Amino acid sequence: MKILFVSNLFPDSDHPVWGQINATLLHHLAKRCEVRVLALRSTLPMLGFKVRRLKPRAEDELLKPAYAPVWYLPKVGSRFNHRLIGAGALPVLRRLRKEFNYDVILCSWLYPDVCGLARVLPRLGVPMVAISQGTDVHVYLDIPVRRKLIVDTVSRLPGTITRSKDLAKRLVDAGVPESRLHPIYNGVDQEVFQPGDRAAARRELKIPADDKVILYVGNFLPIKNPLLLVRALSEVKADSRTANCRLIMIGAGPLLETAKAEAAAMETSEQIDFVGRKSSGEVARYMQAANVLCIPSNNEGVPNVAFEAMACGLPIVGTKVGGIPEVVCEDFLGRLVGKGDQGALTVALKDLLTEPADSRRITDYARQFSWEKTVDAYLEVLQRAVSS
Repeated sequence: MKILFVSNLFPDSDHPVWGQINATLLHHLAKRCEVRVLALRSTLPMLGFKVRRLKPRAEDELLKPAYAPVWYLPKVGSRFNHRLIGAGALPVLRRLRKEFNYDVILCSWLYPDVCGLARVLPRLGVPMVAISQGTDVHVYLDIPVRRKLIVDTVSRLPGTITRSKDLAKRLVDAGVPESRLHPIYNGVDQEVFQPGDRAAARRELKIPADDKVILYVGNFLPIKNPLLLVRALSEVKADSRTANCRLIMIGAGPLLETAKAEAAAMETSEQIDFVGRKSSGEVARYMQAANVLCIPSNNEGVPNVAFEAMACGLPIVGTKVGGIPEVVCEDFLGRLVGKGDQGALTVALKDLLTEPADSRRITDYARQFSWEKTVDAYLEVLQRAVSS
């Protein structure tokens, strides 16, 4: 099977973490079939199509990504952006059809990418399978124009993959036939994310051996709500049982400086390490050194960091949002609290920091989330679309 992946959510050398989970998926799919990439890059119409040449990350060169500029009108273009996307992508889709002769398009991000490509599919003569990421359902279904376009488009496609059961339910509630939807979780690289020697990991990372370590891995964005965790730390620290707690925060984003300022104001700067973005191998090492992972998000699909933490034997404190309850579904896996509930978050963190985790049981549970199983499920949906 020859698959053409199309989306704005694919990295380049200047934005190496943009759509990284899609790149990871494609590398695993490429072990079983031929894969090429068309990465869309939006530009304002008044700027024309003159954008500088983008380059792929070195590891993505084997996917031969083509970067195509497409017009996009922010804020005011909900009725038109999918049309602009389809029109802008069509010439490149036709060229790649001649060069690569793909059997099926796999398109991620329901609006405008999927809605736009669906308009030009009849001119290409190939089927398309869509992927719902999360925000394209959580936020865009509340916008009437986008909601109608998404529901109409997804209802016509041979299949749409959702990265959680919660996303599928939301689409069904909006009017999409359930038979068109296929919840498939992302996988985790279990050769990278696996249990390790905590003491050795802490020596390597220069983390005090006796500290109780809370780990945060994610962007510093309002939807991820890292400030809630920063604020909760002062209360965790106030308990004599967890006075030696430490928070390590991996990631970057617009709220990073605010988080640092709040830590200083609450006199917890000495207990928080802001370590920036890290590679997968480095994240795994921090997970091996930690006691608990915290996901304080206001909304999520199913964050891949949850699978990665569990593969390392790490329990989770998370919020009851999106697909998190689907996978953190047993007490031995962690605790779930209400969105924005700082008091409940504090209690849950203190509980897990003072209770020994059943790391082996957590790791055994996580074995089901392998990339091999994820690829099997994707190929089944794609093959069905091609056959139909």
